Amino acid sequence: MDEHLKKIITVTEEPMLEAERGKLPQHYAISFDRVNFGNQDKLAARELNLEIPENSILALVGGTGSGNATIASLIACCRGVDTGRIKIGGVDIRHIKQDKFYSLITNVFQDVDLVDDTIYNNIKIGKPDASEEEIIAAADKAQVLDFAWELPKGMYALIGNGGNKLSDSQKQRISIARALLKDTPIVLLDEATASPDLEDELYVQQVIQELVKLKTVVVIAHKLATIQQADQILVLKDGEMAELGTHSALLAKQGIYRSMWDIQQKSRGWKV
Repeated sequence: MDEHLKKIITVTEEPMLEAERGKLPQHYAISFDRVNFGNQDKLAARELNLEIPENSILALVGGTGSGNATIASLIACCRGVDTGRIKIGGVDIRHIKQDKFYSLITNVFQDVDLVDDTIYNNIKIGKPDASEEEIIAAADKAQVLDFAWELPKGMYALIGNGGNKLSDSQKQRISIARALLKDTPIVLLDEATASPDLEDELYVQQVIQELVKLKTVVVIAHKLATIQQADQILVLKDGEMAELGTHSALLAKQGIYRSMWDIQQKSRGWKV
């Protein structure tokens, strides 16, 4: 598992800070106000000011240790920042009750968390009280039905420990179906599109587009070609904002993003 994701999952499993008030946001824009987080030797986020408008997509770009996973984890689990504030809809996330907070956000990671049960029950985890019609609809949107109906028991087929009877693409589609069923206004996405099979990769891209419709989305981007339509792309270096803009604006800037883009474009033509 990617080290950044390990950190996110570890933080997610820690208890949230006690809510000081039971406030609820009335919209789903996300803002960072002079946020610092980390240790004295190396801050993972440094004096970060950032506005993510409601129903927009922010892509986080950067190498190992750049701070992109830290930003996602701070949003995801309401872990206390060292200084500064993170707000959703103008409300400090530390003031939102835990159950309400988790009803606002869905995390979709590369390392898919599936249980040794049926496809149907793995999707149902997203909304335990969902009707069969809702679960089937989510499976259909995530293109789970495309492969489920080919199995002897269809949606009620057992998938094995961690989904070991399925391909990576199939597991990812189940995870996204679960997220679609939960239907939260905010989605945190570790871009999980890498696959040796181009057809599988295209499938996952299509279902992710379904997932993020009319959501506030923060995506940790690995393949720059998949985020060209993002509303904002934030390039991080050592926990600080190095560049911020659209794909075309950052290419024109001839900076870090342009260098990363050129390297990835060249590597697409390499043959082994």
